[in-house]
Parts: sequence; structure tokens; C-alpha cells
Amino acid sequence: MPSKKNLSALLIVAHPDDETLWAGGLMLSRPAWKWHVICLSRASDRKRAERFFRVLRYLGATGAIGDLDDGPEQHPLAEKDVEQAILKLLPDAQPDLIITHDPSGEYTRHKRHEELSKAVITLWRKGSLQAGELWTFAYEDGNKAYYPRAVLKTSFYRLLTRRVWLQKYYLITRVYGFGKTSWEARSTPKAEAFRQFPNPEAAPALAGRPRYPGRPPLQRPDRTGRRCPRRSCGFCTGKRMVLPLV
Repeated sequence: MPSKKNLSALLIVAHPDDETLWAGGLMLSRPAWKWHVICLSRASDRKRAERFFRVLRYLGATGAIGDLDDGPEQHPLAEKDVEQAILKLLPDAQPDLIITHDPSGEYTRHKRHEELSKAVITLWRKGSLQAGELWTFAYEDGNKAYYPRAVLKTSFYRLLTRRVWLQKYYLITRVYGFGKTSWEARSTPKAEAFRQFPNPEAAPALAGRPRYPGRPPLQRPDRTGRRCPRRSCGFCTGKRMVLPLV
């Protein structure tokens, strides 16, 4: 974790809501950091773009949004097109930290997440992106066996407090407007994890598609708040507590 209390952090994501799903807890827990979020798609989606900026105001962040192709067909994008889309949205000030998607993505499977990650890492290695450190989201879904979960054995893992998680859930369901039974609502992680790279040489290799080892499905507390049998499961800490049903 960078030691500077008021460092500047640049979050680069593929879609409006990615900033909240994968790093919203960190943003809420570090209000002194100077956050700037650039999102590469959905500028032409009026409602989604407007909600994106409402979320940024709630998170105390500034940002910009682009309009990279994000059709349901997920046709592969040229690497140079993704890189240019990123460079067009960059703020003038150089950040201390860049946070973005992982080359493996956060779940199985969204090509835009993977393409964006590779473009960011390539630009960082070339020096077109300047930052003292790079973090990538660290989540996996067991090859669609369950909703995305923070990877326990990684550089940075933190179980969110109930208060912080409820704020994330509020942004996803009330501001972005996803229903409580939607994939986004059900996927809102209760823990967050990141892979940390101190320099471009340490950044992950881009060949292939690395996967994290899967974990068996976890049991979450029921409506009565009974103790979870797996105390480090990421959904609770083994304490008697009632979590909102999602």
C-alpha cells in the first residue's frame, strides 16, 4: 500500500459500475486520496453516463467517459484502438497509482476487461502511462461456478465493513438502478483484492489468460444471522450478524 496519505489514484475501467464493483470499497475507505476515474465505454448511453457521474460525486472522485464499442457480440478490438481511447481520456496530472482490470478479467468472461488491462500494462511499460505503481483487480469466479470473489492469496485483500459494503450496494442498486436479483447486485463483492506491481518490469505477462485457482462455493449467513461455518469465507467473519439478502 502506498504510504502517501493524499496520493493521487487513477482508476481505469471498461464500464460504468466497474469502479464501484471492484474498487468502491477502497475508494470509500480512502477519502483523502485524489481519485480520478476514466471509463472507456457508454458515453452515448445517456442514462448510464449520467449515473456514472452521480456515482463519482458520491465517491468524491472526478472522471471522464469514452465511447469504445461495447456491443453484446464482443468483437475483438484492435490493441491500438484501446490504447488511443485510454490516452484521450487521461487527466493532465500524473497519478501516483494506477488501478485497472487484470489480464484475466474478474469473471468468465468479458473481453473488454481483458483488452483494457493489456492496453494499460502495455502503455505503462512503454512509458506512455506514468505512475509509481500499478494495481490490478484480483477476482475469480471458478469458471462460472459462482459470482466473482476477491482472491484471498494476493498482494492486497480486505474484507469490507458492513457500512462500506452497504454503500457499494446502494450505488449499484439505487444509483445505477440494477435490480436486487440482477447479476450486478448479486456480484457486489463483500471483500476487495488487488495485485500490486511496483514497476513496469513486475507487471503481469500478457501472453495467454492466467486464471486463479477456484474455490468451492461458500455458505453465507441465513436470514436469522446464524454463524457462518467458514469463518474466513469473505462473506462474514464468523460473528453473529445479519447481512442484507442480495
